[in-house]
Amino acid sequence: MQIRQVKESDNRFLSKIIKKVFEEYDAPKKGTVYSDPTTDSLYELFKMDKSILWVAEENKTLVGCCGIYPTKGLPEYCAELVKFYISKQARGKGIGKILMEKSLDSAKKLGYSELYIESLPHFSQAIRIYEKQGFMKLDNPLGESGHTGCNIWMLKKV
Repeated sequence: MQIRQVKESDNRFLSKIIKKVFEEYDAPKKGTVYSDPTTDSLYELFKMDKSILWVAEENKTLVGCCGIYPTKGLPEYCAELVKFYISKQARGKGIGKILMEKSLDSAKKLGYSELYIESLPHFSQAIRIYEKQGFMKLDNPLGESGHTGCNIWMLKKV
């Protein structure tokens, strides 16, 4: 397995992984990453300063991603943990943990002291991972992600 930064040629494959996870868990498509047009061009999105997207590749096949992004409306010291999706065949192998840790380490190196995340009840397994990593639930959303369909918001000090 290889963990590396996103490349332009990854766009189509990562979009498919993300959308497949939403379909697999019957999660809402409207007001979420599923319908966000930037999901189809992640390489371009993560050219933003103080952002990074890590991808996992197994046997030359992309199997997941996770990154850090300075979402509009968040304080300067806070970024969003974003695009944390693992394909079905890659789950349970520790790939998600590696991607999460790589992203947390990147957040520190990029100068962030807090990480925010938005999610849905459909992704209860991921929410348990966030809680194990020290994310605490919030009563209200932060920032302006545009993902109005999300109704679970969490924050962690890094």
